[in-house]
Amino acid sequence: MKSPVMLFIALATLLFTYTHADSAEYRKATFAGGCFWCMEPAFDALKGVISVTSGYTGGEKTNPTYKDVSAGGTGHAESIEILYDASAISYQKLLDTFWHNIDPIAVNRQFCDTGNQYRSAIFYHSEEQARLARTSKTALDRSRRFSEPVATEITPAARFYPAEEYHQDYYKKNPIRYKYYRNGCGRDKRLKELWGENAGH
Repeated sequence: MKSPVMLFIALATLLFTYTHADSAEYRKATFAGGCFWCMEPAFDALKGVISVTSGYTGGEKTNPTYKDVSAGGTGHAESIEILYDASAISYQKLLDTFWHNIDPIAVNRQFCDTGNQYRSAIFYHSEEQARLARTSKTALDRSRRFSEPVATEITPAARFYPAEEYHQDYYKKNPIRYKYYRNGCGRDKRLKELWGENAGH
């Protein structure tokens, strides 16, 4: 038979679990910032982010493969879909993280990857997300931080196709290859040039 103390702890744990579940507000955010391998780490590190999935969106082809998208012509962009708890992290925080991990003035490319499939984009899931995204983009332009206008597109979210399993959490599964690619692509160097101490990682 459990002691009164053990019973109290068990009941308290159950109460906390149910209360937390009731207060959770799970929502989606979708961003394109070039190679999806390189976009996952920054969001995985945020408290309140439940999951980050690499995939493809914004195009016409049904069930695209990596080979299809990377070759260009499908209209899709390499993207990430984020599931987050809005009661723990704001969409604005996700936007701030997004901006500091991309080159906002690059047109149809990100770092060493070129083509429409590597464009930067914000795919919004609600009018509130659209408003916040447009406001942040306007503020960035008005800040005159860059000599060129922000090229990132803001468009309604379309169907998201998860990428092949070997792409998911690539930076964890293949850390050496990931670091070699990221360094070779000049991503961190360019982010430092653009954002200084606020550069993403």
